[in-house]
This record gives sequence, C-alpha cells and structure tokens, in this order.
Amino acid sequence: MDKVLFVATVYTHLAAFHIPFMKLLQGWGYEVHAAASPAEGHKDEVEAAGVTCWDIPFVRSPVNPKNFTAYRELKALLTQERFDLIHVHTPMAAWLGRLAAKRAGQGPVLYTAHGFHFYKGAPWPYWLFYYPAERLAKRWTDGLIVMNKEDFERAKQMGFEEGKNLFLVHGVGVDLKRFASENTNGDQVRKELVIKPSDIVITYVAEFTPTKNHPWLLKVWSRVAAEENNAHLLLVGEGKRKTGLEKSVARESMARVKFLGFRKDVPDILAATDIVVHPSRREGLPRGVMEAMAAGKPVVATDVRGSRDLVEHEVTGLLVKLGDTQGLADALLRLIRDPELRTRMGQAGQEKIQAYSLDRVLEEMRAIYARYLNKGLSSD
Repeated sequence: MDKVLFVATVYTHLAAFHIPFMKLLQGWGYEVHAAASPAEGHKDEVEAAGVTCWDIPFVRSPVNPKNFTAYRELKALLTQERFDLIHVHTPMAAWLGRLAAKRAGQGPVLYTAHGFHFYKGAPWPYWLFYYPAERLAKRWTDGLIVMNKEDFERAKQMGFEEGKNLFLVHGVGVDLKRFASENTNGDQVRKELVIKPSDIVITYVAEFTPTKNHPWLLKVWSRVAAEENNAHLLLVGEGKRKTGLEKSVARESMARVKFLGFRKDVPDILAATDIVVHPSRREGLPRGVMEAMAAGKPVVATDVRGSRDLVEHEVTGLLVKLGDTQGLADALLRLIRDPELRTRMGQAGQEKIQAYSLDRVLEEMRAIYARYLNKGLSSD
C-alpha cells in the first residue's frame, strides 16, 4: 500500500494542526504514518485518526545529544519502510527528518516552516545557528511551504522558487463552523467562571512558553485591572511555565486572572470573550488569532511577523510594539471602554478570516500534495 509519513518533534503538534491533512491523504488511499516524540502526550489523538505512530525521541533543543538517538532511530525507520512522501514539521525534527530521508534514499520531502527562527529582529544566536542550518537543509528539501509574507520573501532569497518548490499557504486553516455563534455557548462559560454578563472578558489562548510572553502580559494586566474592576483575564493552555506564573499571580494577589488549563471548548470560551490578546514574541501564523477572528472578536497583538499578516491595525484589531508596556495597556483599555469599536473590529476580522478557512487550506494542500505524489487534482 502507498504510504506517507508526517514527522514532527512531538505528537502534540500533529494532533493540533495536521489531522485534517492526514485524513485528506487517507481519502486518497494512502496509509498515513507519523514519527514524533510522545513526551507531551496526544499520541492517542493521532492514532485515533487511523495513523500508524512511530515513537522517535526528538527534543526541541538543537544542542541536546538526545537528538543523535532520534536521528539514528528515524534513519532505521526510513531504511525499514518506504514512503511515497515525507512531510516534516517543527525545526529540529524537520532538519533531522530531511537529512535522514535523503541519506535513506527517500523522497520527495516537503517541509512546512511554521515560522522561521531567523526573522527580522530575531536574536543573533538564532541567525548564527538556524539560518546556516536551513541553508544546508535546502538541498534535502523538495518543497517548502511557508505561512507568512516575511518567510516567503526570505525563502526566495535563499533560492527557492515560487510555484516550483516554494508555496505560500493560509496557515493550517481554521474551522469557521466551530466558531460560529449558533454553535457556541458563551453564557455557560461565564456561569462556570462566575463572571457577570456585563463584565469584560479578555482571553489569551497559548501554550505557556517563553515565546508566548505571558509574564509581560501579566505585568500589563496589573495596570489594566487597577483601572477597570469589571475586567477579567482568562489564560487558556498548558506548559512548563504555567505553575510558576500561577504562584506569582497568587503571591501578588493579582486581580481577576483565571488559569483555565487545556480546554476542548475554546469556541465556547471565545464566545464568552470580548477581546482576545496575543502578546507573543514571534509567530508563524498564529491559529489563536485566526480562531479569535473566526469568533468575531477584536484582537490586540504584538506587531510581529505572522500576527501582522492577520491583524490589520485599526481595522480588525490593534497592533502594539513588542515590549511597549504602556502601549499594550492603552490598547486593552481602549477596547474595554469602547463596545462599538469592539463590534466593528470583530466583524471586520470575521470577514478577513474567510480566506484562512480550513476548507481553503485543504484545497491549497491538496494541490501541493498532488504535485509531489503525481496525483491528478480530480481525485477525491
């Protein structure tokens, strides 16, 4: 049977973003396999989609020696199995995956860059390590998929050719129907959290990692909460830094901050939300922002690559300079105090996000897969 392999550092990534594309290939008759680390869980979700999973001990850090073991195990898998297409994701697994694929005589290999680590304003060590590594890996990359304009231009500078081996897609797609008002129940969420219908809810959906910048948001929140005593901050997600931040919030008696952890009812939470905030340090194309726009919510985000591809300043939301504490506080307070502006920006965002629908991205990926699998576009 014809087979396709997805590779990522952890199953969590594949479960969160790629099951619809796996199902697309299954619909074409391909047996889909996945290689990733089970360290962060969610392997069961990938297996539930009918995917054969191979545990490979990838770690995120490029200097961790465990990745040598991961490379050897992946190389052994690629020597044992033959795949018609290999689709790699996340920097470390993608680099090792491309190297192993070429050394094992596999191909073709697609790489989706969910945001290059070398970007305008990135720390110099990122440029020193990731940029040369990606230039080297170009020779093992049959097709590169990017999600934002900055990465698209950078890839062309690296020698990739638009339409030949370089493709710009509208992210991983967002299921617009899931976030439609008729399919959500925000009132129930407010009751659960004991939040009045008249209060203002600000939500951030993101993993607790340094990139997502939660400490800065909480610093800003202390100013916002002091001026608006009917405003609540909801933090949705998990991560190693969550416990430390919970302790910090409790120690400082920070008002009206709720840590919700991992939730499967994000559409309902967004329905209960008035403003979505996304203060991350860097992005590829943030699905949290896409989902907020699908739910018709205004977004306050940092003016970084990826976020500014989605948020149009003063139209669908507000962009603030990374590190501008007063600017972020002012943006949140402005939207808290102006319900008409919230409505107007939310509606504009809902219109713009139509182009990023999961259906559209499936069509974009369908065309790319068809090119590399030599499969006619008329296939179901």
